[in-house]
Amino acid sequence: MCRVYNTIGCLNTLQIQLIRYNADHFHTLNELINFRKNYRANEEQIIADHSLFIEEEKTSLEKDIAELNLAIPQKKIDLEEQLKQKLDDLNLEIEYLPETHSRIIPTIKDYWFNLVICIKFWLVQLKFHFDILHFNYQAKKLLSKKSKQLEYLSSHFQDAVNESCFPDIQALEKKKEIVENLNNTIYGAIGEQKVETALKKLSNDYILINDFCCSFNPPIYNKNNKDHIHSIQIDHLLLSPAGIFLIETKNWNNNSINNPDFRSPVQQILRTNFALYKMLNNELGSLNKNFARQYWGNRKVPIKNVIVFTNNKPIEQFEFVKIVTLDELLPYIKYFDASFLNDEIEMVAEFLLKFSEQRKNRSRLSA
Repeated sequence: MCRVYNTIGCLNTLQIQLIRYNADHFHTLNELINFRKNYRANEEQIIADHSLFIEEEKTSLEKDIAELNLAIPQKKIDLEEQLKQKLDDLNLEIEYLPETHSRIIPTIKDYWFNLVICIKFWLVQLKFHFDILHFNYQAKKLLSKKSKQLEYLSSHFQDAVNESCFPDIQALEKKKEIVENLNNTIYGAIGEQKVETALKKLSNDYILINDFCCSFNPPIYNKNNKDHIHSIQIDHLLLSPAGIFLIETKNWNNNSINNPDFRSPVQQILRTNFALYKMLNNELGSLNKNFARQYWGNRKVPIKNVIVFTNNKPIEQFEFVKIVTLDELLPYIKYFDASFLNDEIEMVAEFLLKFSEQRKNRSRLSA
């Protein structure tokens, strides 16, 4: 199987954006697509869940109110029983006061014990009345709150549902907005995934570098366009016994193909080809001594340009660029005769991987 380096470019971009917007809970591209397709169903499910929640809250409030109406008088009875028990305990304390045969000490003790017990009687009754007042206040407050909530839920049920589900609906809409903005990247990732899957079927003589990105300092002067190339990016860079294949993937429909505002993939791949050719010419000389038959002269590394259309394919053909469908890709690659040994492919791959600048991401999303 073909050896693969780097994540496909659009998938890598999706990972970066999902992390950036705190939406990194999708695991696959299919989950992203299904989320868009099932948005309305998800919204309806949220509303249904919160409707059930409000119904359950109503039932719970009715139960709580009924229990409170029973508990309030019972609590008063319990408090009265507690007071009676406390007073009985104090009366027992009086009965079991110790006796003394002294004349002065008993008088002082009696006075003191009577004073303490009177204070206890007074405090117990005061605490009881306070407990009753506090309980009545708290119980009426709670009962009033629950009654008002039940009345609101009963008379404004839909408003209550809307208020309850608002945060979840808002979060769902935000997620939808994020996914919608990434729509082109999602379908780009699907196309690139299909191409990667096809290329993986090649033997281990082939090495695939996905999303090959490289910057140049100083920039490369492009005499054809009379400008400077600061960086390049190609969807798939395939190193093969026949040379290097620059493969650009387009998962376009006919509208996209005929849209003049879209950047020309032909110009893009030709620009990349020129920059890569210059880079290899400038840097690969040091490796030529390791090539077989290098004594004939410096070896040329053939670079072929391929644009794969995974959806619709334009009818036009272009100079220096091969336009193919997904089914035509592998036969086209295998058509060319081998001119490099495995060790030579390894050397070129090692050289190019040093320039690969793909950013690594820790994301849940995978192909």
